[in-house]
Amino acid sequence: MSTPLDITATAIEATLRQALAPTRLEVLDESAAHAGHAGANGTGFGTHFRVRIGSPAFAGKSRVAQHRLVYDALQKFTAAGLHALAIEIQA
Repeated sequence: MSTPLDITATAIEATLRQALAPTRLEVLDESAAHAGHAGANGTGFGTHFRVRIGSPAFAGKSRVAQHRLVYDALQKFTAAGLHALAIEIQA
């Protein structure tokens, strides 16, 4: 029996650390600021996140390719209810 995926800043951070070995990483749950908006789940948590990330994996890649790496790493969260993800690539 599978258990629901916890969509938390901690879980997202751990996934990104494993997938992209970032040199800089900050994950912010901004869900409470989106209460009542599309995709909000009514709890104020787990639907809207901001990721600030720098990684050697981004070297030589376009901004679109860099974002795709982040989206691909977090696909299991998107499938479980992550509604919005703001990505800020940092050097």
